[in-house]
Amino acid sequence: MTDTANHSIAADLADERLIRAQGVGGYVRQFLGRLRAGDLGSLPVIIGLLVICVGFYSAEPRFLSSRSIVSITQFAAPIGIIALGIVLVLLLGEIDLSVGSVSGFTAAIMAVLVVNQGYSMVLAILAALAVGLLIGAFYAVLYTRVGVPSFVFSLAGLLGFQGALLYVLGTQGTINLPSDSFLVQFTRFEFVSPTMSYVLVVLVAAVYAGTQLLQVRRRSAAGLSSPPTVLIALKAAALLVGLGFLSYYVNIDRGWSYLWVLFAVLVVLMDVALRRTRWGRHVFAVGGNEEAARRSGIKVNRVYFSVFALTSLFAALGGLLQAGLQTSVSQASGTTDTNLTAIAAAVIGGTSLFGGRGSAYAAMLGIIVLQAIQTGLNLVGVDSSVRFMVTGGVLLLAVAIDSVSRRARSSSGRG
Repeated sequence: MTDTANHSIAADLADERLIRAQGVGGYVRQFLGRLRAGDLGSLPVIIGLLVICVGFYSAEPRFLSSRSIVSITQFAAPIGIIALGIVLVLLLGEIDLSVGSVSGFTAAIMAVLVVNQGYSMVLAILAALAVGLLIGAFYAVLYTRVGVPSFVFSLAGLLGFQGALLYVLGTQGTINLPSDSFLVQFTRFEFVSPTMSYVLVVLVAAVYAGTQLLQVRRRSAAGLSSPPTVLIALKAAALLVGLGFLSYYVNIDRGWSYLWVLFAVLVVLMDVALRRTRWGRHVFAVGGNEEAARRSGIKVNRVYFSVFALTSLFAALGGLLQAGLQTSVSQASGTTDTNLTAIAAAVIGGTSLFGGRGSAYAAMLGIIVLQAIQTGLNLVGVDSSVRFMVTGGVLLLAVAIDSVSRRARSSSGRG
C-alpha cells in the first residue's frame, strides 16, 4: 500500500473519530477540514452559479423570471444528458470527443426512418439508440483490444460521424419532424402540472430522508460513524422547502418540463449507480488507479466497455431530444458547439480531468451554469462570440481549481 493511501486512510479514520466524539459539531468540523484540504466537491460551481445569477439579475431582472428559469432548464436538458455520458468517461480518466457528432448522426437516422421511410417514431428512436450503443461498443473494442487511445478514436469519430450525418441526410440538408409526433410534443409542450410538481417534491424529500436513514442504520450496524439524525432531518427539510419554492416559482409560468424531469431522473439513477453499486465502485477504482484495480480482481475491460457504451448511448438520447426540441435535424445537428458544451459542462460541474473524482450531478450543475450564461448574455444583448470566450474562461477556471485542489488533497493525504 502506498504512502498516499495510508495517509488517506488515516485522514478518514480521524474524521470517523471526530464525528463519533462531537456529533453535529464534529460533522461540521469534518466538512470544514475537508474544504481546507482541497476536497471542494460542488462548492465552487454553486458559488459560481450564485455569482452568475446575481450579476445577470442586476443587469437584466428578467433573467430570474419564471419564464427564464423554465427555458433554462428545458433547453439545458438535452446537452445535459450528453454531458452525463461525458462524466462517466472522465471518471475513467478518458475522453470522448465525438459525442456531438454521434448525437447528430443518430438523430438523422431517426428523422430519415420516420419522415422518409415511414417507420413509427418508437421504432426509429429504438433504432437510433441501438446505433449509439453499438458505436460505444465499437469504441470499447478499439480501446481494450486494439489499444487505440480514446482521444484518437473519438477524434476520428468526431470527423467520421459528421460525414455520416451528411451522408444520411443526403441532398435534403434538413428534415422537419412531424409537429404532432410524441417526441416533439414531449420535448417542447409537455409540462408537469402544479399538483404533480408538489407531489414530486414531497416524494424526493421523503426518498432522500429514507435512504439517508437507511445508510445510518447500516453504518451503525457496522460500527461506523454516520451523520446525526438531526442533520439529516435539516437537509431533508431544506430540500423540501427549496424544491417546493422552485416549483411554486416555475409554476407561475409553465412549470417543470417533462424533458427536465427526465434529465433529473437520469442524473439520480446514475448517481445511485455510481455510489451504491459494485459497478460504480469499480468505475471509480479504475479511474483512480487502473493497475491497482486490475490486481484487486476488477474486470477492467468490462468497466471500459460499459462506460464507453453508456457514453455513446447518452449522446444518442441527447441528440434525439435535441432534435425534438428543435423540431428538425439538419447538417448542423451536433456539429456546432455540442462537444464543447457537453465536455465543458462535465468539467465545470466538478468532474476531474484526472479521473476517479466526480459525480452525476456534475452534468446537471455544469449545464445549468452554461445555459444560464448563454441566456443571460442573450438577454443583455451581448454577441454570441462573447459567449464562447466566457465559456472558455469559465472552463479554464474550473480546470485550474481542480488542479489546485488536487494538489491540496495530495499534500493533506486525501488525494
